Amino acid sequence: MNARDLEAALLERCSVAARDDAQAARDQREANVFYLAAMLVRSRFPCASSSLLQASDRYFAVHPEERLAPGDIVRKGWIPSLPRMRDMLAHHLVGLA
Repeated sequence: MNARDLEAALLERCSVAARDDAQAARDQREANVFYLAAMLVRSRFPCASSSLLQASDRYFAVHPEERLAPGDIVRKGWIPSLPRMRDMLAHHLVGLA
């Protein structure tokens, strides 16, 4: 999988977790990205943000040592650009506001 494919897959997982508050992150990457994505869309999509936070929190309840600072998430390349992530996720979430 190339970088764009990975980004698309993670964006799709964010979209699913944002729409379904019973979801849980599957790994450290997802949990941290869900958390950051929740912060990025909070003002425009508060319900989606809440679902993403819950999905993240479910993972961190079991693996608290795997929580990273937002800057570390970007430095690891899990989100290449905060504005890009916000815009792409907002595009997927239209209709949830």
